[in-house]
Amino acid sequence: MTLDPQTAGEIPLEPLVGSPHPDVHVAYRRRGMFFLGLAVGAVGLAMAMQGGVNANYVADVMGLTGQQQGTLEAWRESCGITALVVLAMLAGLAEPLVGAGLLALMGVGLAGYAYVPDFFWLVAASLVWSQGLHVWMPLPESMTLAMAEPGRQGHRLGQMRAAGAVGSAAGLVGAYVLYVWLGWQIRPMFLIAGGVVILAAASCLAIPRKIRTPGPRFVLRRKYWLYYLLSFLEGWRKQIFIAFAGFLLVKKYGTPLETMLLLWMIVQVIGYVGSPFVGRLIDRVGERLVLVFYFSCLAPLFVGYGTIENKHVLYVLFIIDSAMFTFVMALTMYANRMVPPSERTPTLSMGVAFNHVAAVVMPLLGGLIWRYAGFRWVFYLGAAAAVASIVPALMVPAREKVAGSR
Repeated sequence: MTLDPQTAGEIPLEPLVGSPHPDVHVAYRRRGMFFLGLAVGAVGLAMAMQGGVNANYVADVMGLTGQQQGTLEAWRESCGITALVVLAMLAGLAEPLVGAGLLALMGVGLAGYAYVPDFFWLVAASLVWSQGLHVWMPLPESMTLAMAEPGRQGHRLGQMRAAGAVGSAAGLVGAYVLYVWLGWQIRPMFLIAGGVVILAAASCLAIPRKIRTPGPRFVLRRKYWLYYLLSFLEGWRKQIFIAFAGFLLVKKYGTPLETMLLLWMIVQVIGYVGSPFVGRLIDRVGERLVLVFYFSCLAPLFVGYGTIENKHVLYVLFIIDSAMFTFVMALTMYANRMVPPSERTPTLSMGVAFNHVAAVVMPLLGGLIWRYAGFRWVFYLGAAAAVASIVPALMVPAREKVAGSR
């Protein structure tokens, strides 16, 4: 089977004319979605285990200050920018093979967290696993869109998010059982997380290898500026939460690990139930309304982090804030409607790069603000970014206009 340059990366829904096996391409899709779902679930498990214990790990085990935490996150998120270069170098290769190789790298880096003795080696291990993760990040969405039936892209993206939520829930439950019931320390959990990512790499090898993007290595086009801007603003908002929300609960309010894990479990249940619904909602009402709603909800959440001192109320804000991430798939849907299939993965990768320019700058700035002005102003800055994001979200064109502009 050959692929037309304008539809490269797509797997045909209907079988080829005269094919002796009329269901071959339907089975092709199903097999690919199944093994991609396994990989996404496994990565979700590993990242949930890492993310669930991370705030307690950096604050209690490694003893980082707020400024060190910001510096660590800036180094880690810099991999989102270098990922663009890596993907450009690997352009034209089968995306499942690229994913398998980078997930193997990620697994090694995560396992390294079990052994790091100080801040320097913590940064080094973070760079290894983060580079693998950030090259992987646009690939599940790109492969899902390539295998999705026409008109059901949002639904399939929602299903893949749900697979990630199931894996994440398993990772959090596993971490809770190991820590609370079996009395494990935090460090050995990273060995499990790393091993699971290696299994995810093996699962990628079973995904159909005709999924590839032979188009341009870099896609930086003026007409996609709105997608780049929204990706940048989303990275700013995201990193305030990732770098400082959980750190605030542990460092200032003394939240124990078992409570953090329970909070993350609740988030994953919401993600599992809500992701397919949000995907169908995007299919139904379009990306603009979903993005406006998303950014409008974030500002009061960030103000709450800075003004509320009741930790139980802050737990509720943390859950809502985390669960809101599922709405970000509207950005992926917007990019999918805007670009031809041959440019999909390079464009998504460029969006990741813009996202991570903000994700590098924000933790450095936030760490300095935390040290010299207090934690509240870190979150007030996040509220300002959320408000600023509403205007470009309102500029997202209606669905039919995006489709007609390709």
